[in-house]
Amino acid sequence: MKSFFQILTSAFILFFITGMFTSCGGGGSRSAKPGDLHGKITISGAFALYPMTLKWADEFKKIHPGITFNISAGGAGKGMADALSHMVDLGMFSKEVSPEEKAKGAWFIPVAKDAVLPTVNANNPVIADLRKQGLSHQAFYDIFITGKITTWGQATHTKSSEDLQALTRSDACGAAEMWAKYLDKKKKQEDLIGLGVNGDPGIADAVRKNVNAIGFNNLNFAYDMNTRKPYAGMAIVPIDLNGNGKIDPDENFYDTMDHVMKAILDGRYPSPPARDLYLVAGGEPKDPNVRAFLKWILGDGQKFVNDAGYITIAKEKLDEGLERLK
Repeated sequence: MKSFFQILTSAFILFFITGMFTSCGGGGSRSAKPGDLHGKITISGAFALYPMTLKWADEFKKIHPGITFNISAGGAGKGMADALSHMVDLGMFSKEVSPEEKAKGAWFIPVAKDAVLPTVNANNPVIADLRKQGLSHQAFYDIFITGKITTWGQATHTKSSEDLQALTRSDACGAAEMWAKYLDKKKKQEDLIGLGVNGDPGIADAVRKNVNAIGFNNLNFAYDMNTRKPYAGMAIVPIDLNGNGKIDPDENFYDTMDHVMKAILDGRYPSPPARDLYLVAGGEPKDPNVRAFLKWILGDGQKFVNDAGYITIAKEKLDEGLERLK
């Protein structure tokens, strides 16, 4: 049986072969018509924004078939580095742009919102306890920061002696940065402990293969877009938000992607690890193709956000982005 990572990798390759690295149009301050624009837009970066960007590109191609896209995922750090070095037109970025990145010329607009979720194997030895009581902020802190919790019995206050295997990301990414910020606002990705795994598909696959593993994944790599349920072999760890040792009704929203999205939207799920997602560039984009694509994303493109498993950002942020493109 193919691994989760192999399935995703095959899907990405098929996506490329069948032309979903698509086309785009629109120009400057005017409204572009089909056939107005021709050329290529290159995008790289965060796994978190990758599925959404593919969807936007595909829908945009239907309007402007004269533009092709080359889109690749490799982590938020790669997206920012590629954008600043002008290796790509746009970088997908899944954490707040730092003052240092701004000083280097980073230009950015928020385009959607999602969240990072703690994930375990569906056959975890204490899965029933996890579903009833969840894990508190302190428990996550002692798993991923101090390393004090090393068994599932310690994590759930049960008699289980099964070793706990923490997983983190080996690539520079927004998911790990946001998970660290949730645990402690002063912490960074480098402060997380655990076995390093590359990419969102990689960490999801590692969780599926190891019954004792615990990791964290972006929303679209934790839930199946078709079923709206957690991917087969995976389970989401509920967060005991009030620390009372049980998952209360208002904390129990992990059964479907749509329920999680609602919890993120209404603020029940903490931020971080909920966060805005950005498209970045090495300075304000001048290419009319790129500007048209960005304007479309902030306008008509938003109608695809929820169905793709993301949360629309506040209207005022969309308006601010459009203002930056005038």
